[in-house]
Amino acid sequence: MRNAFINTVLKACEEKEDLFIISGDAGLGVFDEFKEKRAERFLNLGVAEQNMISFSAGLAMTGFKVYVYNIIPFVLYRCYEQVRNDICYQELPVTLVGIGSGITYSPQGMTHYSVEDLGIAQTLPNLKVFSPIDPIEAKLAARYSLSSESPVYVRLAKRGEPNIHKTENFDITEPQLVEDGEDIALVFHGSIGLEVLKTRELLKKDGILPKFISIPMVMPINTEKLFSMLQNVKCVITVEEHFINSGIGSMLSREYVKAKPGWELFTLGIPDGFIHVIKDLDGMREYFGISAARIAEYIRRKLRSPH
Repeated sequence: MRNAFINTVLKACEEKEDLFIISGDAGLGVFDEFKEKRAERFLNLGVAEQNMISFSAGLAMTGFKVYVYNIIPFVLYRCYEQVRNDICYQELPVTLVGIGSGITYSPQGMTHYSVEDLGIAQTLPNLKVFSPIDPIEAKLAARYSLSSESPVYVRLAKRGEPNIHKTENFDITEPQLVEDGEDIALVFHGSIGLEVLKTRELLKKDGILPKFISIPMVMPINTEKLFSMLQNVKCVITVEEHFINSGIGSMLSREYVKAKPGWELFTLGIPDGFIHVIKDLDGMREYFGISAARIAEYIRRKLRSPH
């Protein structure tokens, strides 16, 4: 997923002379060839995240379209004030490329996890946010960012995720029907997508055929399109590798109250609280109830006793 995004941007650099890439001492192998060919359009600004963001804003003000690459805590957390004041307030064409969405970096600990970044992003007006489920969505998010005149934040995993979509011909700003179903819908984003889709085989033997919908653009969510896709279901479950109270589940809860649709809404994700448990990624997903097996069991329980 990460490589699909970066390679799309690097290819565009061959034609666009206004692109500039900044690294915060990360992605050292990803940009090696680019640094040799385009040394004048790449800087590694080291472990100085606030300076990295302000520097990027300055470049954008002089006419560059800037890509800032680092792990998520270093493009959004440590330098929140600079993202807020220097980039979003001035609505500059800077794209924040955040690596390690959710608990991708398990078991390295809370300092490396990105389970509250959507909550932080919701406080930043003018910021468009993407959370791709596969390399195809990542590539389309990159294409969107290349033409955007406003700030963009893309949260990516980096574990060699496979393609889920079968085509690239869709609007990355809209919810996408990955597989049709009936009665129940699973709405998801980010690297948990593959885990969610594994529930298909687990549920088929029970005669349960959910509708699967990905939300590549999580800010803003096109709720009009999403709610139209959910008209014929009875139950909607959001699944995300993020804190429940500040992710798409909570975003949709606010819209749900206003729209009062005919279906019930439930959320699956990580409970708010510092993560002290130490497990690999699969173990963490099992622990927090967002592995394929745990999601399938949750669905079975809900269908047996929806309340």
